Amino acid sequence: MRTPILQFGTSRFLQAHADLFVSEAMDNGAALGPITVVQTTGDPKRAERIGALAAPGGFPVVIRGLSDGLPMVREVRVRSVARALSTATDWNEVKRVFVEEAQVIICNTGDKGYAVHENDSLDGVPQSFPMKLLALLIARYEAGGQELTVLPCELISRNGDVLKRLVLQLAQIHAPDPALSVWLSVQVCWGNTLVDRIVSEPIEPAGAIAEPYAIWAIERQNGLTLPCTHSAVRLVDDLTPYEKLKLHILNLGHTVLADRWMKEGRPANECVRDILADAAIRQSLESIYAQEVIPGFHANRLGKEAEAYVATTLERFGNPYLDHRLSDIAGNHAEKISRRIVGFLDWCPDTPMPRLSAIAGRD
Repeated sequence: MRTPILQFGTSRFLQAHADLFVSEAMDNGAALGPITVVQTTGDPKRAERIGALAAPGGFPVVIRGLSDGLPMVREVRVRSVARALSTATDWNEVKRVFVEEAQVIICNTGDKGYAVHENDSLDGVPQSFPMKLLALLIARYEAGGQELTVLPCELISRNGDVLKRLVLQLAQIHAPDPALSVWLSVQVCWGNTLVDRIVSEPIEPAGAIAEPYAIWAIERQNGLTLPCTHSAVRLVDDLTPYEKLKLHILNLGHTVLADRWMKEGRPANECVRDILADAAIRQSLESIYAQEVIPGFHANRLGKEAEAYVATTLERFGNPYLDHRLSDIAGNHAEKISRRIVGFLDWCPDTPMPRLSAIAGRD
């Protein structure tokens, strides 16, 4: 079976997001086709997951949470993954699928996924994801260069633009061919996307538990190919409002709670819903939203959208079914403060934000 969608990353997030959307769209005849999933890290701990992702019966995704204030639980069998490979052991097959089958590339390689390893090269199997991607793009170019859409899902603003610049820079260093650079710029469509769904727990060996809320916003541009048509996939003219709302409300709120969790030495296994059961902490977060965050969005003409998204976010935070641990959120805390809080302060320089400024070390 040909797989027109090639996905780099095996995370529980992708399982409950892109893989799930494509699976449901396939049931309705509204997807390009099935997916080949590729593990890029070579982590032996995930070897069992590779086999389970492409099991004939699919893998489970359990949706649990509140929908319009009412509890709901449903399980979906995700059957969109037809093949699962590893760059560590299946590099030639990965290259073949990339060259011969792929129409859309999806990737989600984590917080440091765009880091390039020192002394990385195009010889053999490159170490870092950007160099792997460059090597595969060169192979496709040399085989005739069919058009391709790349849809990054990393939580980086303008992720498609960022990945495109990085790959072009690497190409100039490691494969300096002007015609290749033109092809990478013209025949490859680098989509800017935003993903928004809390996926709190894995199901072993493959599967995940996720909330009902889900959005995959993809910015419209010429030459873009979508992997599927689905109610959660939104083709939008401008990604900026979606980025700002998610980064500076949902993500900011997570970091505010994680900061308090760390400073107060709260229980190691505490979840978002647990910390918000503390009335004082909930009141503090709601005050930050009402008195600092929403006014900042009003200053940028997104006040009404922010008010609605804050209400949705607080409902999501109170999801009684998701164990969204603060220890997970607290990873890379300094970097998250910079992007989520300092970035918001800089976006709204004339809006007083004493509590957010204190967290950012600007008081």
